Amino acid sequence: MSAVHDVERPPADIPREFAEVFRPYLDDLADEMIGEIRASVPEYSRPSGAYARIVRRAVEEALAGFVNRVGDRRVSRTRLLEVYRGIGGGEASEGRPLDSLQSALRICARVAWRRLATESERLDLSRQRMCDIGEAILVYLDEIAAAAAEGYAEAQARAAGELELRRRRLLNLLVADPPPDARAVEDLSRSVGWTPPRTLACVALAPRRPGELPRPGLPPDVLADLDRSDPCLVVPDPDGPGRQALLRPLLSDWTVAAGPAVRTGEGALSLRLAVRALDLARRGVLASDAVIRVSDHMSAIMIFRDETLIQLMERTRLAPLRGLKPGQRDRLAETLLAWLQSGYNANEAAARLHIHPQTVRYRLRQAVELFADQLKDPDGRFELEAVLRAWALRAGKSGDRARPLPGRS
Repeated sequence: MSAVHDVERPPADIPREFAEVFRPYLDDLADEMIGEIRASVPEYSRPSGAYARIVRRAVEEALAGFVNRVGDRRVSRTRLLEVYRGIGGGEASEGRPLDSLQSALRICARVAWRRLATESERLDLSRQRMCDIGEAILVYLDEIAAAAAEGYAEAQARAAGELELRRRRLLNLLVADPPPDARAVEDLSRSVGWTPPRTLACVALAPRRPGELPRPGLPPDVLADLDRSDPCLVVPDPDGPGRQALLRPLLSDWTVAAGPAVRTGEGALSLRLAVRALDLARRGVLASDAVIRVSDHMSAIMIFRDETLIQLMERTRLAPLRGLKPGQRDRLAETLLAWLQSGYNANEAAARLHIHPQTVRYRLRQAVELFADQLKDPDGRFELEAVLRAWALRAGKSGDRARPLPGRS
């Protein structure tokens, strides 16, 4: 049961005759109240149309409800409170502030008290009886104001829920594969007040710990669905000013992988790449202490796209290392990769590895002897560098540097 149903009834010692004396004046009293409301509350100042109808209904219901309850103690207040819940809900739906309705109700109470004071002598009302009626008016005002506020809040919650559902549907459209008709995206975007951008990026998220996580505070143009099996965001204009930084506050609760900027119809591609990067972060291949940007890890994502193929390539391309001791295998693999990445420059490779160039040249003589045939062939060099990159990515995060290399006992 709603809390407003428990509000104290008007004092029972108001004479029932009061209702009958005032009933003939209700129309005039309503007109007086409406006039003052229009003069004092800008939202209700229009003389005709929906606004005027709302004001008149609220005033007439309030007056009739009060008089009826004074005149007949058995009259239920449930219907009146439902009416005011509906009025409050209507105000929320129209986007008008609740304060306007509350101000209008206070004006009604003021006008009613003023009329009561004017008629008190004719009605032979004592000072105590005037106080009783005044208190009843205030209690009654609190009841209907609380009902209106409840209806207003319920309508706002429904509207927020419906808006959130539409925003989630829009996100799902933007990451759908194949992409939907552009008209559907435009229509749903318009319904939630979202402007389709020239480019967008999808962001894949994974909670860092179990349990319910706080909802991140994000700009209103960022679409979010954290209840999906693969929680994600859609960030419009990801390369715009300040956009790179907006994901950082999420890092305390989420591992964050940002897909590349793509056209509006390519959201599925951006999300797919972000999810792959997130999977590599879960396995320790990519660091997760900062936002993982797919654009910085394209080669890693490509290399790990088909790990079965990489494993087969490792068996072939790294076969010359099988006859070496584990430590020697590691050092030669590390040096050979640095040399390939440095454009065959021993000095640069030494700088990458933080060792003396002579050490690099010594190891390279061994490596070149072992891999001579592969290094002469462009395809062989490409595949050799690919499998060495895969080894470095996995080993560098797991602490087991030689694990991916063949022949390790």
